[in-house]
Amino acid sequence: MNNLKRTPLYDMHVKYGGRMIDFGGWELPVQYTGIIDEHRAVRERAGLFDVSHMGEIRVAGDGAPALIQKLITNDAAKMSVHQAIYSPVCLPSGGIVDDILVYRPGESEYLLVVNAANKDKDWQWIRETAAAFPNAVVEDISDRTAQLALQGPLAERILGKLTAVDLKAIRYYWAQPGVTVAGVNCLLSRTGYTGEDGFELYCPPGQAPALWEALLSAGRPEGLVPAGLGARDTLRLEAAMPLYGNDLNETTTPLEAGLGRFVSFDKGHFTGREILQQQKANGVKRKLVGFEMIERGIPRHGYAVVKDGREIGVVTSGTQSPTLGKAIGLAYVPVQHAGINTELAVVIRNRAVRASVVPRPFYRKPADGRR
Repeated sequence: MNNLKRTPLYDMHVKYGGRMIDFGGWELPVQYTGIIDEHRAVRERAGLFDVSHMGEIRVAGDGAPALIQKLITNDAAKMSVHQAIYSPVCLPSGGIVDDILVYRPGESEYLLVVNAANKDKDWQWIRETAAAFPNAVVEDISDRTAQLALQGPLAERILGKLTAVDLKAIRYYWAQPGVTVAGVNCLLSRTGYTGEDGFELYCPPGQAPALWEALLSAGRPEGLVPAGLGARDTLRLEAAMPLYGNDLNETTTPLEAGLGRFVSFDKGHFTGREILQQQKANGVKRKLVGFEMIERGIPRHGYAVVKDGREIGVVTSGTQSPTLGKAIGLAYVPVQHAGINTELAVVIRNRAVRASVVPRPFYRKPADGRR
């Protein structure tokens, strides 16, 4: 794995026994003590993730608000300063270039957080779009940004030991810049990819190891553990959060993927609007559905979905859910087979194994999720 990129926390992963893998050209830990242990820690206590491989792109200037509106399907005009939103970014065809987080640190300043595997593609797409907005400046700041995710019901309690900021005042999908955490200057947001309460911390790369150690030290009495990519995947799938490259790509649209609530048709023009408007008017032909296995078997990405012996779709994500004790998955199927309780089958080892369409998400945190 000599040619792989490493995050500023690589030495921490080695120190804590992370089992390293190639993840989209990055050398990252798939697990430390074990995926199920780490998964349960996040659901019941807290886990700490290195997500420094994600890309960060800054957009600023008088033309920045108009550029962002053109670029994303969600409505950035409704964002207050310090707010964050999730949004697809679409091609003119309506296909998804990426799904991203958009922060608004200032009136005419935005921070786009993009998927690591898409960073170069996104950077090119954003620059091409920005060419029509001379008063907007775009800057790739990925190399100057490390990102840690502290996730779980005890995240607020743990983080509160290291900062003077009132964390309860930071609401879900809001952020606060200039927060000092264990002596490190961070952009702190109440966001995550696990279905639990939690925070994402952006800081200078050189200070990331000290922040990692401080968080683990503060969280150890609460049962905080370092967590790898394996648990991150099972957690996000239980929460039915899509993974680009599996559940989303340039041939899928937000409406097919069930992301219609992140498409604002009343905000004016954005890239992909015309096709998506047609799709909304005419109805989609296929939908991303959640399913659970009725019979024994674990669905995996790429497995065929069949109905009455005929292949009708494909599994995009699948796993054995540690929280639910059931095998679950996501799949694209024709709309006529997308209704809740529709029985389907997944081809596992050349055998059609029964499954049923169920509501998403598979898991929802308790109402008192901050515990």
